[in-house]
Amino acid sequence: MPKETHYPATSPSQQRLAVQLADMIPGAVVISVSLADPRRQWPHPYTVAIDADGEQLPLSRTTTKVAARWVLRTWPNADWTRPHTLDLRTGQLNVGTASAVRGR
Repeated sequence: MPKETHYPATSPSQQRLAVQLADMIPGAVVISVSLADPRRQWPHPYTVAIDADGEQLPLSRTTTKVAARWVLRTWPNADWTRPHTLDLRTGQLNVGTASAVRGR
């Protein structure tokens, strides 16, 4: 199994993004970002927001797309062939889905 990859928020813009997304998605503590929208057959920016209880928060189509695009642009060197989870409290981006956050 490959070692888990972390992308710490090292730049001010990466740290600001976590704060902006937390404001944009009230109650979310992490978001999972990928190019695999389950409703599409081709790559498409997609976001899932998870609250502190591990429950998925409802997001509008616009919020889903905008949040994913912001994260993709902020971490352009990440391997976007796999989903990533952004911790909105720390600004750290990790390889893996938001379902891995459940149980915290």
